[in-house]
Amino acid sequence: MTKAAYNVQDVIDNTPMGVKRWSVVALCFVIALLDGFDTQSIAFIGPAIADDFGLQATDMTWVITASTIGMCAGAMTLGTFGDRIGRKKTILLALVLFGVFSLAGGFAQTLEQIIVLRFLIGLGMGGATPALLALTAEFSPKARRGTFMTLVLLGLPGGALLGGLVAAAWLPVMGWRGIFLVGGVLPLALLLVCLKLLPESPVFLATKRTPAAQAEARKIMAAVSGKPVDPDVELVTEDRKEEKSSVSALFSAKYRMVTIAVFATYLLNWIAWYLLLLWMPTALKTLGLAASQAAMGTVTVNGAFILFAIPLSIILPKVNARKLLLVMFGAGILVALGLGLAGSNFALVFILIGLAGFGIGGQQLALNYLIANAYPTQLRATATGWGIGIGRLGSIVGSALGGLILAGFGASGYFMTLAVPLVLAALATLLVRNSVAAAAGEAESEPAAALNREPAL
Repeated sequence: MTKAAYNVQDVIDNTPMGVKRWSVVALCFVIALLDGFDTQSIAFIGPAIADDFGLQATDMTWVITASTIGMCAGAMTLGTFGDRIGRKKTILLALVLFGVFSLAGGFAQTLEQIIVLRFLIGLGMGGATPALLALTAEFSPKARRGTFMTLVLLGLPGGALLGGLVAAAWLPVMGWRGIFLVGGVLPLALLLVCLKLLPESPVFLATKRTPAAQAEARKIMAAVSGKPVDPDVELVTEDRKEEKSSVSALFSAKYRMVTIAVFATYLLNWIAWYLLLLWMPTALKTLGLAASQAAMGTVTVNGAFILFAIPLSIILPKVNARKLLLVMFGAGILVALGLGLAGSNFALVFILIGLAGFGIGGQQLALNYLIANAYPTQLRATATGWGIGIGRLGSIVGSALGGLILAGFGASGYFMTLAVPLVLAALATLLVRNSVAAAAGEAESEPAAALNREPAL
């Protein structure tokens, strides 16, 4: 006799958010905060490390770059564990990695040790984000899923902002080793909380179809819905029956040019964003600010990013993402040129740094909407995943270039150089519509129709 089916995702979509589910979103947000803190911590403490070891800016290049390389590797390796061992186990593993190795960073004796430890910390950080987003999505009702995922993502700049405040206040007192220790103790403390309070995704457990997984999923769903789940029902989820899209489809004759244009936009924007985030404190210190004051630049840009993200998340579904991106790139180019000309006028410098949260960082949100409009449904997830992967390569390039640019062109030249990838990203964005139209031929394709249906700004 066939068991009755209990669709886990349907129940989650049609059940009000309760304490259990709010606690999952809150924990994922806090983990993202710590992730953002550790991601940016090297930018805060980099100048202090350089002073301690008697180094120049170019000598810090591998220290700055190591964590971004680790994040890229973590996203491609540890990031896939969530679909194998579960979301919760992957998150716990990530917390162990960047907690333990951050603690070890506080006792590093050589530059080489710091480089290796920053890479290992990056593995944990890169692997955490996909699992956090998956767990958040699978505990959220469909109608509010995007809102909750955006909230968790905002934990990353929020953590960077928090880290800047901590660095500004505590760096003069405890030094860069103390910041490493704080970055290790907090995730390990949160690990103990997550062991007790963070549940596994019932959607993931339902796909396992084993008696143990089904039993665990029933307990979680009973807590989520407030109703006991009949032990005789079989828990199922919305497994997709249609054929999965392939990466090769993105480079088929129909989509090849739009894919190249979109991926180039991701790559170039992430180069500019990470070039700014990871080297700005060093550039500000070069202009004459104390290390603690230079850290406030990162606080400013991340705080502004969060403030701009709120209205952006509201208007993005209603406007033409491509046109909005062009406005953002134009603003970013002007900000970069203005920073290059501002010199040591720090009031103006900090105003422009705040505007960079829109003109250089805001694209991180808008790029996902660009993909949504450029591809049909069956290719959007694949295109988004690969776009973010290409973007992470850009973060490596941006973090690696900063020291060389600062050494060769000084702080003013460094800021003006930010305009170069932004100009190229704007040109790539211009190609997206032409590429879609060309792919469609005489008949209007779905992506072209989507672009044409959007309201103009």
